[in-house]
Amino acid sequence: MSRRLTGWIGIFLTLLLCFSYSTTTTKVAALQSANYQIDETSVGSGGLIQSSSANYGAADTIGDLTVGNTASSNYQVNTGSKTTNDPALAFSINSGAINFGSFTASSATVTTATFSVSNYTSYGYVVQVVGNPPSNGSHMIPAMTTSGPSQAGIEQFGINLVANTSPSSVGANPDNGQFGFGAAAANYNTSNQYRYVSGETVAMAPKSSGLTNYTISYLVNVASLTPGGQYTSNQTIIVTGTY
Repeated sequence: MSRRLTGWIGIFLTLLLCFSYSTTTTKVAALQSANYQIDETSVGSGGLIQSSSANYGAADTIGDLTVGNTASSNYQVNTGSKTTNDPALAFSINSGAINFGSFTASSATVTTATFSVSNYTSYGYVVQVVGNPPSNGSHMIPAMTTSGPSQAGIEQFGINLVANTSPSSVGANPDNGQFGFGAAAANYNTSNQYRYVSGETVAMAPKSSGLTNYTISYLVNVASLTPGGQYTSNQTIIVTGTY
């Protein structure tokens, strides 16, 4: 007798912001010499900053002399008009609950989910996935706690965040666009190798980053004796800013 196995995974959002930094107070003297002194806290080509009276105000109309991005291994600078120095972390899940359809012991079942992260003026961020593997009552598909390939006929649950060719063409590498610096984390950045440890970091950015689009590839393998029924799992994605 054959049994039909079905499963779906719902992904729900948890957003966690962590701020860890230290500050010091420094007094900055005005730029001056024996004959001249500059009182403005910002020196620009227009020379009209804070020029105003009770009835009129002047704005610098020179425009941006330099616009672009300069980056090192730890920091980046985007030159152009003044922007706020307040840190911001934006996160969105671009797919809701995902459905594996029917499981079979003869081949793996895969599906994907996508999310996006961008951060501004922080040192970077880390992304964690928390939750249990798919389960049906008391039976849970074992998580792949050691990175490895798909093996049909053996119970497995794993993920990665890169493009794969096995067991099929599924997933995508992180898409950083023009200014993103996000990347899949170690253990989740190797094609055709899957793993799942709840709470592990699966993606990160080492510095402030523009928008990065991530794709999570989910893998499920079942055995011929895996109990039939509906398998469900809730996955929580946690994004933490680092400073």
